[in-house]
Amino acid sequence: MYFQLPELGEGVYEAELVTWQVKPGDIVKRGQTLMEVLTDKATMEVPAPFAGTIQKLSAEPGQPLKIGDIVLTYETKEREPEPEKQPVRKPAKVATAAEAEEAPEESEKPRERKPVKAVPAEAEEEEPEKPRERKAVKPAPVLAKNGPSVAAGVPVRAAPSVRLMARKLGIDISHISGSGPDGRILIEDLSRQISLPDGGRRIRPEAPRPDYGKPGQRIKFVGIRRKIAEHLVRSEHTIPHYSYVDECDVSELVRLREGLREPFRRAGVKFTYLPFVIKAAVEALQEVPLVNASLDEQAGEIILHDRYHVGIAVATANGLIVPVVHDADKKGLRQIAHELERLSDEARTGKSKREDLMGGTFTITNTGNIGGLFATPIIHLPQVAILGIGKIVKRPVFDAAGQVRSADMVYLSFSFDHRVVDGAVGAVFGNAVKKRLENPVEMLIPA
Repeated sequence: MYFQLPELGEGVYEAELVTWQVKPGDIVKRGQTLMEVLTDKATMEVPAPFAGTIQKLSAEPGQPLKIGDIVLTYETKEREPEPEKQPVRKPAKVATAAEAEEAPEESEKPRERKPVKAVPAEAEEEEPEKPRERKAVKPAPVLAKNGPSVAAGVPVRAAPSVRLMARKLGIDISHISGSGPDGRILIEDLSRQISLPDGGRRIRPEAPRPDYGKPGQRIKFVGIRRKIAEHLVRSEHTIPHYSYVDECDVSELVRLREGLREPFRRAGVKFTYLPFVIKAAVEALQEVPLVNASLDEQAGEIILHDRYHVGIAVATANGLIVPVVHDADKKGLRQIAHELERLSDEARTGKSKREDLMGGTFTITNTGNIGGLFATPIIHLPQVAILGIGKIVKRPVFDAAGQVRSADMVYLSFSFDHRVVDGAVGAVFGNAVKKRLENPVEMLIPA
């Protein structure tokens, strides 16, 4: 039997095979991961809607695939349950016809119904529909193959391939909250249901360790690594970058974060400096809208965005991923911290959702948690600016009175698209970010 690449999401028509999780001869169970595929830098697992033995793999890692392509063949001892249901339909129809023919001398009323016998096709269409509406048909979800979801009563948005896979996996999609547009249920929503244990709590897998390679090794240039390369080359060739670097005294920020870390820990949220940096960047973007923009060359327009979707560069074992904190201006520090933890965990474990990687209007990259004073980051096309955060270093500085004091200092590295943001505008924006990071308490006051 053939297994075709199922629909992966709204508007997704192709994907790249990243890796196989099975090989010929493997015996797989329903729900077991068959393969990992890549769409728009989001990797997702494709579960098996069958139980059987893998016979042949029909694609190689790095190969582009289209929805509906045959990716493997398998053998299963399980036979589709339709033949078992056919005797349930036909006895009712055959019995009715037999009774009509074996009782010719009955009263006139049955004979008046004989015209119905002349249109058996309609009778056969209508007769089995009644059992489908009854509870008796519930054990046979295959009867709903071309119709609505088995779990009737709640309208569900899902592609036919998703419905079919859900039925084969034994998942009631009426109880799933879809992550697609307008709550549409995607394949990855089914995958997450499979990974949930009986207790209902998600098992968070550990992030794989970075693989820096081995001497003499040849690594295939595929998957996320190739996507990153293509995107960065396009950004570097398209955008005339210029860099702007300034130092910032974050001594007050360090003290404030230390005071807030324990309350956040009790609330189950890991609290870093990054939520403050995001808040400072958003307020600066509101002050200098030209930086929260993109350039539409075909239309000849600079688009100033009225929403603030901040991308955060996350280093993973497979390469750099930029998940997005959407509507960061509407979120408080605790919400942002919680969102950052979720996005980072999913990125590092290869579970990022496609919608979490789209729509960014400005990006922040933090190399300081690894090391280095500053860098010159490449802009994430089609945005016009990016902010890099260096390592916080304690060193002596002069205060306003000329006295030497200890201070926590950090370098802020900006890259701007010179087609849109001039040097003076970049400096104004940098000062706006710096001012807020040096006075972090003001960011706690509601606007």
